[in-house]
Amino acid sequence: MPLIKPEFEAVRRTKVYEQAAQQLQRMIRDGLIKPGEKLPPERELAEMLQVSRGSLRDAIRTLELMGLVEPRQGEGTVVCDPSAKSLINPLATVLFRQRELVGDLLEFRRMIEPTLAGRAAQNASDEELVYMEDILRRQKEKVDQGELAIEEDSEFHYAIAQAARNSVVLKVLDAFMDLLRETRERSLQLEGRLQKSFVGHRRISDAIRKHDVPAAEKAMRQHIDEVEGIVLDQM
Repeated sequence: MPLIKPEFEAVRRTKVYEQAAQQLQRMIRDGLIKPGEKLPPERELAEMLQVSRGSLRDAIRTLELMGLVEPRQGEGTVVCDPSAKSLINPLATVLFRQRELVGDLLEFRRMIEPTLAGRAAQNASDEELVYMEDILRRQKEKVDQGELAIEEDSEFHYAIAQAARNSVVLKVLDAFMDLLRETRERSLQLEGRLQKSFVGHRRISDAIRKHDVPAAEKAMRQHIDEVEGIVLDQM
């Protein structure tokens, strides 16, 4: 049964994706969305919650990590059976209790993401390359206007993981990007950080587009090192 629009409230607080996730979680908990039922299509649900589609994706990924919903091929996002709520991803549970370990999280990114960028350079389809370019176009528009472009930042790294063709790493990266979100939001407000992020993404994208594996790995490593320096300096 589709969700009823009046049940929703406009999301107005700072961490938009968290507020959206909480609202959906409450509806699932209260039985307004029952196990086995599908969430409305992304565009429709984003309009109901009055959030961007990027924030909605982050909210739904948060619910996935909690074991409340799951994506099903050809069906969309489906609410899980209540018994599945206890089967929360163990990795996510541990990590949510250790948010202060930002340095370790960044080190993990340095271990994983350069390899993902290299794999993306090998495997990226023309469609995926166009998608990355579209993300960078939107990021640049926001950067030029002084906006944080946090959604585009996450979306770009997620697109690389998708192009790397590894579903397990994709889910792990989801958890880590969510944990680092608040730290990244703060770092993106520092002078020059927005521009550095875009330049780093452009360098990575160019290497992937040329299918240059070593250059893609090097560009990602350089990007993470720059981010780590900024993030750890502000803590």
